[in-house]
Amino acid sequence: MTSRRRQSSIGSDDVPLLESALINPPTRSRKADAFESLDYDVVENIIWDKQQQHGESRQEDKMLERKEKWHNFTAWVLFFIVGVVTAVVAFFIDYFVKLLMKLKFDHIATSVDHCQEHGCLALSLVYFLCFNCGFVLIATSLTALAPVAAGSGIPEIKCYLNGIKLPGVTDLLTMVAKAVGVLFSVAGGMFVGKEGPMIHSGAIVGAGITQGESTNVSWLSTSFFQAFRTDRYKRDFVSAGAAAGVAAAFGAPIGGVLFSLEEGASFWNQALTWKSLFCSMSSAFVLNLLVSGIQLHEWGQLDSSGLVNFGKFNNESNGRLWNVVDLGVFLVMGALGGVFGAMFNEFNKHLTIYRMKHVKTTGQRIAEALLVAMVATCTVFILAMTMGQCRPISSADHEKDFAKDSRSYFCKEGEYNDMATLALNPQEITIKTLFHMDGTFSKNTLAVYFLMYLCIASWTYGLSLPSGLFVPCLVTGAAYGRLFGALMRTVFGAYTQTNLGTYALIGAAAFLGGVVRMTISLTVILIESTDEITLGLPLMVTLMAAKFVGDLFNEGLYDIHIELKHIPLLGWEPSPEMRQYKAKDVMVRQPISFMMIERVSHVVDVLASCNHQAFPVIQVDQGKTAANSGQAGGFSGLILRSHILIMLHERILGPLKKGKVKCAKVLTKDDFVYFYSRRLDIHQLKHELEDADLDLHMDLTPYMSPCPFTVWDDTRLPRVFNLFRTMGLRHLVVLKRGSAVVAGIITRKDLAHVSDNPHAGRTRAHTLSARTIDSDDEDDAGLQAGIVEQGRPLLPMAAYRLQHDSQAHM
Repeated sequence: MTSRRRQSSIGSDDVPLLESALINPPTRSRKADAFESLDYDVVENIIWDKQQQHGESRQEDKMLERKEKWHNFTAWVLFFIVGVVTAVVAFFIDYFVKLLMKLKFDHIATSVDHCQEHGCLALSLVYFLCFNCGFVLIATSLTALAPVAAGSGIPEIKCYLNGIKLPGVTDLLTMVAKAVGVLFSVAGGMFVGKEGPMIHSGAIVGAGITQGESTNVSWLSTSFFQAFRTDRYKRDFVSAGAAAGVAAAFGAPIGGVLFSLEEGASFWNQALTWKSLFCSMSSAFVLNLLVSGIQLHEWGQLDSSGLVNFGKFNNESNGRLWNVVDLGVFLVMGALGGVFGAMFNEFNKHLTIYRMKHVKTTGQRIAEALLVAMVATCTVFILAMTMGQCRPISSADHEKDFAKDSRSYFCKEGEYNDMATLALNPQEITIKTLFHMDGTFSKNTLAVYFLMYLCIASWTYGLSLPSGLFVPCLVTGAAYGRLFGALMRTVFGAYTQTNLGTYALIGAAAFLGGVVRMTISLTVILIESTDEITLGLPLMVTLMAAKFVGDLFNEGLYDIHIELKHIPLLGWEPSPEMRQYKAKDVMVRQPISFMMIERVSHVVDVLASCNHQAFPVIQVDQGKTAANSGQAGGFSGLILRSHILIMLHERILGPLKKGKVKCAKVLTKDDFVYFYSRRLDIHQLKHELEDADLDLHMDLTPYMSPCPFTVWDDTRLPRVFNLFRTMGLRHLVVLKRGSAVVAGIITRKDLAHVSDNPHAGRTRAHTLSARTIDSDDEDDAGLQAGIVEQGRPLLPMAAYRLQHDSQAHM
């Protein structure tokens, strides 16, 4: 009895199987196959080789040298421009957030002051709801126009820098929706921050300005920056833009570079470190200049920090910052922060899974955002009006101007309502209040406020609106730390003289570290933001404890969301399970390949039948058939699908005479640069080609990469992983040991699948060895695959080659 087989569905980066496509059941997630990868590897074809050669004369050498110097100078100018534009975008967000927040809270304060005497607090709540829900509606509606603008954007940028192409991540429309949407999200009282969208906006600025064109605005294009239109250059500018976003948000240029290195970039070099620092410094300088002139009306007073201002700890009057004994306390606080962060992540993970299953339409997403806004608004308002305790305002707080930010609802003159002061203020003011206000907050207030923020912030992250994670985590952690410090003073009495603000800072670091699992960059960001280097060791100890304990339960929140979206992200290190596998256990076996000279009709048919992004080029010995090109000749190079499409579009075709193809035109680097952001469609090209064109031939030799990275089929998988991770590869050709015969191809998705499913490689290898095509299956296999030769299944294209004229392949 014959069995009917069909080719398994593979992603756009994969090269199809000969054996496993017909024999193996699909083992990899189809959702992961939907993502394409970026080409960070240099295609060293003949065009690239000509660029590296010296001129024929000394004058030409000097000209090439001047051209190279001009290119480097232009790159530095672009890094400066990216920093400046990122600072302008950040200032725009912050300026209008403060404007809208002041408008809202002034109206609410006036209404509450009036209604607490006349008994109409319900009307104040209605005003509060109208403000918040109206702002949130605008934010979530903007996200409906650009869905990628939802969330913080940090997971998406992390994936992009890892080598994964996510649609719309670096588009101009995404940045507009992100920048405008986040100011309404924050002003709408959502438990979100603006720092994540600032980082994403900086990355988009780096990707957009340096390319000199926009896919959303056709007229916005220039050829001045076309030399930087490659994935490698774009990656470097995106890294620098993300670092500039951190510098603008926190006033931490060094922390921005470390953030881009630790959390974002997968590929780094020494030159990029210096350029990213220059970009971050430029962003911080320009932002401070704008703040000093427009907000402080003192142009040139550059002593302010970033937009998220934590205040300075070096002038505290109430107690000391910390002592050696406190390190043990901070270690415990870090461990608890890891536990709380893991709880936050786990709850958000299950909530996100529920959203992905049930909240699918635009209307449902908008309705959910409005529901969360109403719940948060009502909860904050009711707690502020009912649970607050009146506390006296100290003289030190008057000197620090905390009195103007305190809320005195239902309290006497000279007192403040502790819950209202926390709940009915912008998040940045709440953080500074918990860090520096000498006045006390009741333990009940701090506990309720901590639990409220923990629950609602976890519910909020993942909504369909621009939202940052740092600030709400800092608020939650600061409340936890201040509560911990208050309990320490209650239990130990006069023992501890450590300032309560120090506990609040350590608690903020512990909880944020427990959620995002960052260590180095977060330590430096907090040191730069607080301008207190003496807190470096406590912050480091706390973050290490938070990460260690949190990792016992789950991953960081950014990694969780990446995993839920089935994005094939490659981690820093290969998983331990990879050590037992070799390249042949996970590779795609005997892929479709082209010969150095191919008939146009055959190339068009191949491209139209699959979405694969690279094809091995085989050198076939004269006189041999090309039924199975992987066995008839040796590996000669690798050619990208995009390059073949450009050849078809530009008609790099010609008749075959004496084994050579004569073309009227030769492609140059400018041709490839022009089509970098212009996606060509094979079906449209097929329609445009004439019948006479299909009978012509293509010489792939000048445009293929003749020396791509290759490995033997018995290479251990960790070594393969390190090649992908360090070289930024998209495809890796596998050769049979001791020969130039192509055994298969490995893509990043194959490695990511093994990392996520440790037994996938073993299952795949066992399936291949256990199942072969027997004689009873030959007729049916020939019907499906085209032909069976020597007991091995061939792809339909191999059968196609046997049935058609093979003169072009000789």
